Amino acid sequence: MSIDEGKLNAFLGKAVGDLGAAFSAVLVLLGDELGLYKALAKESLTPAELANRVGTNERYMREWLGNQAAGGYAELDPATGKYHLTEEQAACLADPAGPVDLPGAYEIARALFHTYPRVRENFISGNGMEWGEHHPCLFHGVERFFRGGYNSHLVGDWLPALDGVVEKLSRGGKVADIGCGHGASTVLMAKAFPNSHFIGYDYHEPSIETARKRAHAAGVTNTTVEQADAAGYQGSDFDLIAFFDCLHDMADPNGAARHARSALKDDGTCMVVEPFAGNSPAENLNPVGRIYYAASSMICVPVSLAKHGPALGAQAGETRLRKVIVEEGGFSRLRRAAETPFNIVLEARP
Repeated sequence: MSIDEGKLNAFLGKAVGDLGAAFSAVLVLLGDELGLYKALAKESLTPAELANRVGTNERYMREWLGNQAAGGYAELDPATGKYHLTEEQAACLADPAGPVDLPGAYEIARALFHTYPRVRENFISGNGMEWGEHHPCLFHGVERFFRGGYNSHLVGDWLPALDGVVEKLSRGGKVADIGCGHGASTVLMAKAFPNSHFIGYDYHEPSIETARKRAHAAGVTNTTVEQADAAGYQGSDFDLIAFFDCLHDMADPNGAARHARSALKDDGTCMVVEPFAGNSPAENLNPVGRIYYAASSMICVPVSLAKHGPALGAQAGETRLRKVIVEEGGFSRLRRAAETPFNIVLEARP
C-alpha cells in the first residue's frame, strides 16, 4: 500500500485543526463563564491586565490567551503584548444577542461528552435517549445557540417571508410555538407583536418552568406556556403554528403535523424551521452538515428512537419533511419561504 504524501499531509493538517478545536472547547467555556471574552471585547489587555480585570491567575491567562489567538478567537498585538477581540469576534463570543452565540454551541458540546456511555450503548443496541435524560447544560446550550439565529432572522426575515402572517399578528392573532424549550422564540415573537397571544408548548417540564421565568423576566404579558406533547395540546383556531428546530426530533412527527393541521384556522399558516440540509448525504458533506450529523447522532436520533419514532435526524432534508407535512400531515401546500446557512424555513398551508 502506497501513501500519497501530499494527501497525507493535507489530511493531517485538517486533523490537527480539528484536534485544536476539540482541545480548546473547555477553554471557550471558561472564557465565557469567567467573563474573559467580555473583558477583551471592551479593551486591549495584557495577560496581567486581563487577570486583574476578571480576578484570575496571570500565569493561566498567558496560556489561555495564546490558545485563543492561535485559534483565531482573539488577536495579539506583538508590539504591545496586548490581546483584544475584533468586532466580529466580540459579536459571536461576548454578545448573547449577537448573530451566533458560539459559547452556547460549546455548551452543547459539553453536554455531548456527558452522554458518551449512553451513546456507546445506543450505537450497539439501537436504543434511544429521552431529551430529559441529557445533562442540563444541553438545554441551556440549545437555547443560546439557536436564540442567536432567531434574534437575527425570525422577526425581520422569516415571519415577513410568510404570506400575510405579519399583518395578522400586527392586528392580533393566536400563535402556538410547538417544542418551545426555554421559550426564546416565543418571547421574541411576543415582544414584537403585543396585540397577539402566544402559547408555548413543550413536553419537558423543566424547560417549561424556565420558559415561564424567561417570559416573566422579559415583561411579556401576552404569553402563556403549557406542558403538552406536540400531538396532544388542547389549543385550537391558531393563526400561526411554529416548529423551531424540533420536528425532526419527535417520536411522531406525522402526528404532530396532523395535529397542527387540525388546530389551525382554515386560513392559518404552519411555519417549520429545520436545520439546513440537502436531500442526500452527498449534499450535506460540508462543515454545517458535519455539526448537524454529530448532534443528530447523539441528540436528535436518540430522542426519537426512545419512543420508537422514525428518527428523521437533523439532516432530514426538504423532500423527507414534505412527506411528513403534506403526505402524512394533511397540508396541501408547502414551500421554502426562507433559508440561512443553518436553517431552512418552510411554509405549510391547509
